[in-house]
Amino acid sequence: MTFAYTTWHPGMDEPAPTVVALHGHGANAQDLLGLASYLPDGRVAMLCPQAEYPIGLGQYTWFRRDAAGQRSVEEFERVATDLRTFVEEMVPRTGGDPRRTVVLGFSQGGTLAYRLGLASGAPFAGVAALSTYFPDDIASVVDHGTAAAMPLLVQHGTQDPMIEVSRAQASRDLLQTIGAQPEYHEYPMAHEIGRQSLTDLSAWLTRVLKLD
Repeated sequence: MTFAYTTWHPGMDEPAPTVVALHGHGANAQDLLGLASYLPDGRVAMLCPQAEYPIGLGQYTWFRRDAAGQRSVEEFERVATDLRTFVEEMVPRTGGDPRRTVVLGFSQGGTLAYRLGLASGAPFAGVAALSTYFPDDIASVVDHGTAAAMPLLVQHGTQDPMIEVSRAQASRDLLQTIGAQPEYHEYPMAHEIGRQSLTDLSAWLTRVLKLD
């Protein structure tokens, strides 16, 4: 599967530290690209793939669903496999550094970020999960050794009407049972990336990607 995508590069000659950003349901490859000048201070490249299925003008979703509106585990795994192949090919092709790449996901994209970043042999320096949740049905297939070692940032709004903060709290607890050590933050915001969460995300990326 070849995904449509958008990119941004800081213009350095050598391969750049990179953020692979996975948008949420109903958004597109442009949705998170605007973060590039802030993360951190425009010093990282961004690769933003676009979900496969159109659901409206400029709106896409990552999964095919059945008649009841549910996505299967098999569909989740198919998309995750295709995305990993895409990332491993496109990060170096677009000027990124595969050794210094973080996967970031917002909302629906965050569920995929968890799957990609916590898989055995995951080629990432960290996982940022924003306004999302850790799906129960992938807890048994993530690699516990990878989960224990992977820098993991979780951010959620206490006023999120789309994914209640209790789901993020439950995800944090579930992640801890498989050995992960998430850096967990809550903010007085809705289903969004707020000013303080963006500041904290930038600081976390600076540490994880060793940009100091």
